[in-house]
Amino acid sequence: MKIAFVGKGGSGKTTLSSLFVRHLAATGAPVVAIDADINQHLGTALGLDEAEATGLPAMGEHLPLIKDYLRGTNPRIASAEKMIKTTPPGEGSRLLRVREDNPVYDACARPVELDGGAVRLMVTGPFTDADLGVACYHSKTGAVELCLNHLVDGRDEYVVVDMTAGSDSFASGMFTRFDITFLVAEPTRKGVSVYRQYKEYARDFGIALKVVGNKVQGPDDLDFLREEVGDDLLVTVGHSDWVRAMEKGRPPLFELLEDANRRALGVLHTAVDATYELRDRERYTRQMVHFHVKNARSWGNERTGADLAAQVDPGFVLGEGVVAPA
Repeated sequence: MKIAFVGKGGSGKTTLSSLFVRHLAATGAPVVAIDADINQHLGTALGLDEAEATGLPAMGEHLPLIKDYLRGTNPRIASAEKMIKTTPPGEGSRLLRVREDNPVYDACARPVELDGGAVRLMVTGPFTDADLGVACYHSKTGAVELCLNHLVDGRDEYVVVDMTAGSDSFASGMFTRFDITFLVAEPTRKGVSVYRQYKEYARDFGIALKVVGNKVQGPDDLDFLREEVGDDLLVTVGHSDWVRAMEKGRPPLFELLEDANRRALGVLHTAVDATYELRDRERYTRQMVHFHVKNARSWGNERTGADLAAQVDPGFVLGEGVVAPA
């Protein structure tokens, strides 16, 4: 199951995504955690010190390796250099699976030991001033999108992505790559503004969007969120001494997280698992193709000197039953 955490800067989305990763790991589930935010903080939220976090391999720096591996023997893709962030898989493409070992994980993922288990962590890498704009989505989060396009995950397998803040996620089609998106919102006007943007953008794509109210301190905050987001409000989270200790670099055992917040994470888990039966693999593949053709026409063809629409395999549908070459 693929899960995105989005929200405005400072909403607490990285904290909540890290708590959810810890929750899943504590159940023994296989988890791949991906930091796709411009501000790279998921590693430290999962307990790494600054040196360990900054030493993680950047996916953007391994983009040639990722492209070459995923291309496989797909005859529609002339070379790895002709692949862009939205290139869809087809017959002969290699796919990624949550539980396997492969060269992409070897290069880009590192195990993070948590008190409830271990997860694979992947990061886009730090952003520089030169990256900001279209280029960042090609070289940095573009690597994440390409991997998600080639990822096959099943029931009780989880990929949790801490997305870039605000509505920047809509700079590409990556927002359609998830089974469910959790939008973290504070009970303020600014806090729900990203929700309105996301809701509007996602309206035509069948995005499963649920709001997680954060920093909710009382009935007035709860009433405000209910008025602003209605039935999309899934659960709320309040103050946490456990989180405060974690932010100081001294996290207690995860089992000591407050009962109310543990229950909130359980609600998120239930919501995620419920989306499995709603999967529409043909729609998922169509959306992938839609954004690839759009990007090919707007910049990809010119950049690569090729007709990238020809990379689309019209008979291919990404799903758990697809057998990829070794």
